Amino acid sequence: MQIIKRISPARFLVIGFAFIILLGTALLMLPISTNEGVWLSPLDALFTATSAVCVTGLVVFDTANTFNVFGRTIIALLIQIGGLGISSVGVGFIILAGKKVTFRERKVVKEALNLDSMKGIVRIVKSVFLMTLLFEGIGAIINFFVFIKDYPPLKAVGVSVFHSISAFNNAGFDVFGNFSSLTGYQDNVLLNLNTSGLIIFGGLGFFVLMDIIEKRSFRRLTLHSKIVLFMTSLLIFSGMMLFKVTEKISWLGAFFQSVTTRTAGFNTYSISIDDFSKAGLFIIMVLMFIGASPGSTGGGIKTTTAFTLFKSAYSMSTNKHCMAFKRRIPNDIVMKAFVITFLSMSLIIFDTIIISIFEPHFTFNQILFEVISAFATVGLSTGITPELSAVSRVIIIITMFTGRLGPLTMASIWYNKPESNISYSEENITIG
Repeated sequence: MQIIKRISPARFLVIGFAFIILLGTALLMLPISTNEGVWLSPLDALFTATSAVCVTGLVVFDTANTFNVFGRTIIALLIQIGGLGISSVGVGFIILAGKKVTFRERKVVKEALNLDSMKGIVRIVKSVFLMTLLFEGIGAIINFFVFIKDYPPLKAVGVSVFHSISAFNNAGFDVFGNFSSLTGYQDNVLLNLNTSGLIIFGGLGFFVLMDIIEKRSFRRLTLHSKIVLFMTSLLIFSGMMLFKVTEKISWLGAFFQSVTTRTAGFNTYSISIDDFSKAGLFIIMVLMFIGASPGSTGGGIKTTTAFTLFKSAYSMSTNKHCMAFKRRIPNDIVMKAFVITFLSMSLIIFDTIIISIFEPHFTFNQILFEVISAFATVGLSTGITPELSAVSRVIIIITMFTGRLGPLTMASIWYNKPESNISYSEENITIG
């Protein structure tokens, strides 16, 4: 018990996610989880469980053709736990049991949700659960009106619920078969808009949603919420325009692709994302790398990090303070943004080099795309994931895991020494 108490919140999160992934792996390997005649190897089960818990969507086997109703239910539960976060789910069960949430449990939630303080932790967790239930419930009801036309009522309910969970948690898993994603519903306006809405709200972050509900005025929102809403709108609009210019695609398709590319991983354009032009693929990679927002179900370096990078670069070049919406962004936040971006790019570069060595038959663009998609927990693929070797699959698994928890969190688990009081004299070096 004393050993558990000494574990840092960051390490506790890593262990918690790893435990759920291993549990999911074991459940997916059971014969009752797969369709008749299908056998899932431990590595493939681990890959699928990691992709689900890390809300990524990359798969080595088609979900519908591989897993039965029980297996798909396990995947949906893994997605839900991964999207809400291990700590939030744990605290949620404690609240339901009527027990008191301890100081340590509040610290873990604070670390997981990237909060500034532990004030109102219980209220926040309750709000997260209620908002998730509300959005996924409404999404499932709207989906039902679409899927009832193609499936029997009971199956339509299952598909609707699964798709709603996958969309709101920005997971990108589908149960339509043959790796088709949403290509069969390319022109269905209701499903496209409903899925886009779930992705957007899930990607904004629970704190932004709570801030909007409480303040109901853009002027009164926190700086964080203003930046998230500004960047989300900017990326969706600019992505839509760029896709419309570079691809032969409808306005609805361009809008959906701009929304889903940043972290969800659904696709209506083509079964293989490799059918995009070189310019289109590069746009997708940039949007994937930026990703969703902090405290959300999405990945990437996050919208606020990208905003801080651009603003700080401008402020340094003009010798001004880093400002946004008449507020000054602290220097430690600017430094954190640069560190996160540096660690993220370093991981992507390293993984791309290693996979390129083991997979020389794939192009550089295909490998880089797959690595960014795994890191940003997007799930879009050029189609090479099922053909990756065992070593490359392990690398992708580690990349998804790191991307979901965050490179800074993963880096911090290896260093737990107290800060030294020794200070050294400064000396300038030449930069640039």
